[in-house]
Amino acid sequence: MTTRTEIDSLPLSPAHKARLLCRHNLVTTTSGLAGDYVQANLIVLHSDYADDFRMLCARNPVPCPILGSTPVGDPRRIIPTSPDVSVIEKTETEDTDFDIRTDIPYYHVFRTIEDGDGDEKKKKKKKKKKKVVIETKSDLLSDWTDQHIAFLIGCSFSFEQALAQAGLRICHQEDSRTVAMYQTSIPLLPAGIFHGSSYVVSMRLYKPGEIEEVRNVTRPYLASHGEPVAWGWDGAKLIGVNDLDKVDYGDAQVVREGEVPVFWGCGVTPQFAVEKALERDAIAGTVMSHKPGHMLVTDWKISDFLAHTRRQLAEAWAVPVAAHLMTGSDWSRSKSETLFLSHSPSLPNDETRLFCGSYAIIGLDYNRYCVVIGYVDYMLA
Repeated sequence: MTTRTEIDSLPLSPAHKARLLCRHNLVTTTSGLAGDYVQANLIVLHSDYADDFRMLCARNPVPCPILGSTPVGDPRRIIPTSPDVSVIEKTETEDTDFDIRTDIPYYHVFRTIEDGDGDEKKKKKKKKKKKVVIETKSDLLSDWTDQHIAFLIGCSFSFEQALAQAGLRICHQEDSRTVAMYQTSIPLLPAGIFHGSSYVVSMRLYKPGEIEEVRNVTRPYLASHGEPVAWGWDGAKLIGVNDLDKVDYGDAQVVREGEVPVFWGCGVTPQFAVEKALERDAIAGTVMSHKPGHMLVTDWKISDFLAHTRRQLAEAWAVPVAAHLMTGSDWSRSKSETLFLSHSPSLPNDETRLFCGSYAIIGLDYNRYCVVIGYVDYMLA
């Protein structure tokens, strides 16, 4: 039997060793493993639903940043989502025995059964709602088919080493727990069969005076959810998290005196969206995922992902805009102007510079979608 000591002694990269530990069921949560390498969430669907799932992620890039996907039916190769990232032109892993069905500590398998609750007469009048049953397994070898496709979604574990290096504690690591995750009231934008769902967020605990540093540290990690979506007790209520002890995934955390919750978009969000679709009987066949808190450790270096993000943001953007601007709610004060925007990677997003004066903000998200905020009703590139 392979032991942790034997694996640790092998002349392999930390990421490769981490996957071997997972493959041999020698670790549980992957938080803190191979800190220089990107970790990823997993969703496995029948290929019929791949386009809708990609659209769901494209419309909701904060909780659902796609890093890559397998070819249909092939669990041994990952195709990176971004074709211009030079460091990931190769496939995802260096080890030839890589298998996405075995190299995560624990998986969830989603199946549906008829919901037995409710009046029988009412059931006959309307379509029965399905009940989702989740089974935890150590591999997916018996569930994977030649019609399945796996998607890798960014994970906040990828920025935890940066937080620790900045002197900011990782509460779940210190207490040997799985990170706390919550379903929220933040709605997901719908895409095809995926609708009626909401964000899942992960939570870490910090003192109010540390929050700006936490935001600054995590902001560049756009492929791993970026900076927090909410913080503090008021922020928790705003997103519908009213009791930190009532986690939906992972473990409740021990709140120290003076600490407040800080929330990030979470790659478990697609699992929640899939559950909603399964309940409506919108998905046929078996759906699989990682167990929350138990990730795939990839061979992609975090530093390379950050460099790629900087290159994207450093591209010169001067966008002439024919804009119809309204100041406040006074429609009579509308005017037409041509605006120019330049985004500097050295500036935080909220300091994006606009020239020629306006009330419009135009930015570029990680998936290269142009985001327009303001009273702009027409744009010419």
